[in-house]
Amino acid sequence: MIDVMFFLLATFMLASLSMHHLHGLPVTLPRGHAEVARTETPLTMTITRDARVQVEDVTVPLDRLASELRPRLVGDDPSLVVRADEAAPHGLVTRAMLAARAAGVEHFLVAVDHAP
Repeated sequence: MIDVMFFLLATFMLASLSMHHLHGLPVTLPRGHAEVARTETPLTMTITRDARVQVEDVTVPLDRLASELRPRLVGDDPSLVVRADEAAPHGLVTRAMLAARAAGVEHFLVAVDHAP
């Protein structure tokens, strides 16, 4: 009976993860192999090729990124999903991640487009 309940729990968790849509601007993610994020309510930061930074559905200037992220972080171990376009400036991605670290982000999850 416990095995059946565990199987159902795992099935529903995987099904809900596959239905989760990351908020943000459309970007071309780099291809790669990665495990599916196992976080309950991931906060998403999107960085586009034209140097726009967006937290969830709000476009934020880089100098205000930390103050925008700080109230949105929840839990003792806050995580952030970074959706950076593969053509986004590397320096901008680095500065955005440093600003997120200053806001209190403990773990970064990098979104990739799963290679076939």
